[in-house]
Amino acid sequence: MVMKIKGKTVVHPYIPNSAPEVQEEMLKEIGIKDVDELHAIIPESLRFKGEMKLPEPLLSEYALKRHVQKILSKNQTCEENISFLGGGCWQHYVPAICDEINRRAEFLTAYAGEPYEDHGRWQALFEYQSLLAELVDMDVVNVPTYSWGQAAATSIRMASRITERDEVLIADTISTERLAIIKNYCKPVVDVKLVKHDSETGLMDISDLGSKISSETSSIYFENPSYLGFIETQGKEISNIAHENEALSIVGVDPISLGVLIPPSHYGADIVCGELQSLGIYMNFGGGLAGFIATRDEEKFVMEYPSRLFGVTRTCVEGEYGFGDVAFERTSFAGREKAKEFVGTAAALWGITAGVYLALMGSKGMWELGKTILQRSQYAMKRLSEIEGVKAPRFEAPHFKEFVVDFNEAEITTKKINKCLLKYHIFGGIDISKDFPELGNSALYCVTEIHAKEDIDKLVQALEEIIRKRGC
Repeated sequence: MVMKIKGKTVVHPYIPNSAPEVQEEMLKEIGIKDVDELHAIIPESLRFKGEMKLPEPLLSEYALKRHVQKILSKNQTCEENISFLGGGCWQHYVPAICDEINRRAEFLTAYAGEPYEDHGRWQALFEYQSLLAELVDMDVVNVPTYSWGQAAATSIRMASRITERDEVLIADTISTERLAIIKNYCKPVVDVKLVKHDSETGLMDISDLGSKISSETSSIYFENPSYLGFIETQGKEISNIAHENEALSIVGVDPISLGVLIPPSHYGADIVCGELQSLGIYMNFGGGLAGFIATRDEEKFVMEYPSRLFGVTRTCVEGEYGFGDVAFERTSFAGREKAKEFVGTAAALWGITAGVYLALMGSKGMWELGKTILQRSQYAMKRLSEIEGVKAPRFEAPHFKEFVVDFNEAEITTKKINKCLLKYHIFGGIDISKDFPELGNSALYCVTEIHAKEDIDKLVQALEEIIRKRGC
């Protein structure tokens, strides 16, 4: 691309093959006179005729870097603020070794490859699958999907193919974003129906579930802990209802909770899915997410995975082992347009990172971490509930990490509270007033191992002042 800057003709420095002589040589090689011939198939009515109003390019790398840093400096991050945000992307401590391993060139740049060059990456993913399988107490774990939303949607579609039914029942305490992903991914193959929750406990309404399940139901999907933070203590009963009606039980889980909570497989889950971001992965704007799916090692489950599964096997050399795809014919890489679902670029690097995190923590570390999160979140709920006009938690069920804070009697909106908290360098909880209108003026708060006692006390003091003043 050639442009004029202050009267001078300049070749754009960041668009490949922009030099006129290079473009001329390329056009000559393919036998055309100019670039417009490549666009001949596009109707004139669809072609842009004007001049694009683009800013002048910064011609040096230093100038570009300085410009971008100036823009980024406007961000308010969790480095200079205390964050109580959660809702599927949480602030946890990331051990330095996670960065050290996932930044290695053979992992960071390993998009794809073949057996002769890929054993390192395949073995790393096999080790991740093994560690996560131990945590969730299942036999088979896939290479990560894009996010929990996709993992849940794929699990539901797997259940639909296994049972040959086209309906799923989902607890209505699911996040609206994840529900939208599921609906979009399942339409028009699987019909999504919501099951009500108990207004006092937050738990699934068993009577409503009983009235809605039918011979068309392929599965029941619920999360534990739920999006709203409470622990679904009826897991066994829900799974039994699914199985009595020849449906499958699917449970979504935050794996960091499994140091202190029993895995869903112990209360009847057939498919377990969830989000890996809590396992050594930084929060990113639009990134840092990776979903997982886990099942028993049964053919009816394994052959319905659309994503890659890596296994270990003997090679032709005595005493040697290798790593590679299990039942590769299942995937869209083999089946292409005839595959059950398409799998492309996903989040394998985060699987390796999660494996490093789990290997570092071990069973005792995960238990200590879960206990710490439980203690600190309980302390936060206790202190917040002491503020006049505040109820925390909103639901009576036990909670892990996240909880709803009810501001209905505080005479100030959650939106205004969060705006005022910024002046104290605090990110308040997610305003869920629109997504869950039945809860009224409420917010979803998150407390993890990174929150010290003084951080929670600072939040309480700030909220007391804001509520007392009815503003900033």
